[in-house]
Amino acid sequence: MAEIEIVRATPDQAGALTALMHASSAYQGDYASILDGYAVTPEYVEANPAHTATRGGEVLGFYALVGAELDLLFVADAAQGLGIGARLIAHMLAEARGRGLASVRVVSHPPASAFYLRMGARRTGTVPAKPPKIRWDRPEFRFDVPTC
Repeated sequence: MAEIEIVRATPDQAGALTALMHASSAYQGDYASILDGYAVTPEYVEANPAHTATRGGEVLGFYALVGAELDLLFVADAAQGLGIGARLIAHMLAEARGRGLASVRVVSHPPASAFYLRMGARRTGTVPAKPPKIRWDRPEFRFDVPTC
């Protein structure tokens, strides 16, 4: 089995990242509205360093760190439980350290709260709902970026 690699995403992967995101079972049903009409564009990938977790050329997950905020983090449903999310978080924290950030903010999808807590984030608040697209409050977390 091929090794999982985390590398910088390229603009030509935007469609694959969008497809992975929209296929996520975590954003079906009540949570589907947040992704309605949303796409990761080549311009987004160019402007906001995104990184992919791939194995044998297949994108299994990705994240985008925009400024001091984790803007996107998705792992393909079929790849969950393989430690890819944890590897993406570790990579994101190393990237943040390289940028000189002291912390990284996360406004989370509510069902992902336990994941972020397991990864070492601390709860810092709640972001109120913004109907009609976001009809639920979202937990806010912060990762402290290790200095070494």
